Amino acid sequence: MNSQLCALCKGRKLLCGRPVCPILQKVRIIKEVSPLVNREDFFGSSPPSIFVGEHGYPYVRVGPLVPPIQGDTQYMDSPLSWENVRIEDVIRFRSLLVLGEAKVNVDVRKSSKLIDSLQELAMSIKPVDSEVILKEKPAINILPEEFAPPLGPRGKLKVFKVVDNPKVPRKVDKTISDELKAREAIIGLYESGFDEYYIIRLLSAGLLGVKKRIVPTRWSITAVQDTIGNYLRKNILKNPIIDNFEVYHHEFLGNRYVVLLLPMTYSFELLEVWLKGSLFGTSKPSVIHDYEDFRGLKGYAEQTTGAYYAARLSVLEYLRKRKRQAGIIVFREVTPAYYAPVGVWQIRVGVKKALEKGPIKFENLAEALNQIGNILEHPLEEYLKKSWTLTRFKQRSLTSFLGVV
Repeated sequence: MNSQLCALCKGRKLLCGRPVCPILQKVRIIKEVSPLVNREDFFGSSPPSIFVGEHGYPYVRVGPLVPPIQGDTQYMDSPLSWENVRIEDVIRFRSLLVLGEAKVNVDVRKSSKLIDSLQELAMSIKPVDSEVILKEKPAINILPEEFAPPLGPRGKLKVFKVVDNPKVPRKVDKTISDELKAREAIIGLYESGFDEYYIIRLLSAGLLGVKKRIVPTRWSITAVQDTIGNYLRKNILKNPIIDNFEVYHHEFLGNRYVVLLLPMTYSFELLEVWLKGSLFGTSKPSVIHDYEDFRGLKGYAEQTTGAYYAARLSVLEYLRKRKRQAGIIVFREVTPAYYAPVGVWQIRVGVKKALEKGPIKFENLAEALNQIGNILEHPLEEYLKKSWTLTRFKQRSLTSFLGVV
């Protein structure tokens, strides 16, 4: 954000191009929550929720997230159910969750009473009444996160007690006690219908895997989405290929999503642009991308990072449900309306909602691309120059035409 523009604008003229001023919005929400969180002691119902930082690994900041209210607080930490929220709603939810943090070693064998209590909290599928006492009043700030939902007030933890009896499903209890490999545990819980972010919480708390370690929240999100995605990829490879070119479209929280399914063997590509005036946009936006073929991604999605695994998982779930496979391209345009990052869950939900709306079908690629060009703001040719999938598709078509095997 240009500080000179901010000084000229003062939040009134919206010279940055965003629909609301992110600075003033943050100030308003902090003013709302301050009377509730400006204290050292808290008693409330954790959604349940925990946070594990990554800086300083293997010594990391961990702690419970507890609001100063009791009752059904699940909505405060239930990303996959936030299908009809606004960015300010998410920030408000999270600004009420107070993080009491302490530094610990990630090795669960060096477990402390705090880790035992956090694990107890993490296993529950219902809100848990908890008590938090901080060493001082929390810093009332809201830090938007690229991967996880935003973090709100935080302070150094003095005391943490789980007051309720956590509700732990029998399947989860058995999975943890059986000491399965992390991958087996993740897939088993996913296939049993457990919420993805619940599984992420279990992994973060050091409850999954043979060599149990506390895992930073950011890493856990990617690990769980990547593990489930690779499992589904192998699952759909045996399915027949779709017959037509299919285009899906949806806009969610200032993000524009277009999904193109091509009649070819499985591959996946995410093409992403942060438009001019958007949070990380420049005067000359460029396309970034990552891709994989039927063998999966080699290494990490270096350019699109967590967005890649979130978008891929939504499409793979959709194709498995249809019992089909396809070449997949997800186009993501980030507009100025996305004025604060709220986590990769919104990518997961945005792509899912696009697919749920159903496709427009085309008999040839040119017609499908023409439709996509009418939806996207960034020039389509800039996407086409970067796309590995479309280059591969055209080469395959030419090879077939020439009769080359």
